[in-house]
Amino acid sequence: MTDHHLDVHIDDDVAVLTLNRPARLNAMDVATRVLLAQAIRRFGTGDLVRGIVLTGTGRAFSAGEDLQTVPTDYDGIREAFATFHDITRAILETKIPVIAAVNGIAVGGASEITLCCDSRIGTPEAEYFQPENHRGIIISNASSLLMGRLVRNHAMRIILGSNRIGADEALRIGLLDEIVAPQALLGRATEVITQWNSDPRTTALHLGLLRPRLEDVEAAFAREDDAARRSWESGAFTEGIGGFLSSKNAAPSAPAQSN
Repeated sequence: MTDHHLDVHIDDDVAVLTLNRPARLNAMDVATRVLLAQAIRRFGTGDLVRGIVLTGTGRAFSAGEDLQTVPTDYDGIREAFATFHDITRAILETKIPVIAAVNGIAVGGASEITLCCDSRIGTPEAEYFQPENHRGIIISNASSLLMGRLVRNHAMRIILGSNRIGADEALRIGLLDEIVAPQALLGRATEVITQWNSDPRTTALHLGLLRPRLEDVEAAFAREDDAARRSWESGAFTEGIGGFLSSKNAAPSAPAQSN
């Protein structure tokens, strides 16, 4: 089933959710993010499948927020943040493992979505890129908590420096758990879910113990929302997005989206 740039199918008792907008590097608008959170909740009960895999079509996992349709007022910013946050919330509330199958570059909000997944498996083409600090945008998805939880002191340079992190480095510092050949990516993610969820009763309990506490995640959301408000009020957001779009128009080959 395909609905608003999101493909959903079940394979070997695993729900595979695929961002499918390759012409825009799988950039996500608000409607796609709402559908993604709904799909995660629908399958996340464990009544229909044993686990969930999130991946992308083509050469990108996702370019995050589509900056061609960037909000033009603060209410729009709040809505965008809310829909990103809710994907994190939906994943952490599932009773089954959720694995990010990172098939290519994951930018901004999309890379942040992978941080709350229970595992991140990538191909050699996988790449992480957090450009927000250089674009006037604030990180979301509770990544202010989750990034440091995964990579400790590396979080500072990744966020503040907006460094691109290739697959090998991502594996070394903990952004990826393993690297496999592109043709093996979905099969390996399904295999891990099958190994991990041999008994759904205890798996659900362990997921609750090992994942970050929801109250800590909600507190991170609140801090990020406040920072986003201050970025908007200072003019940094508008200036950053305007500068990005100007540079894109001057260099058509540059990535078209990110958050």
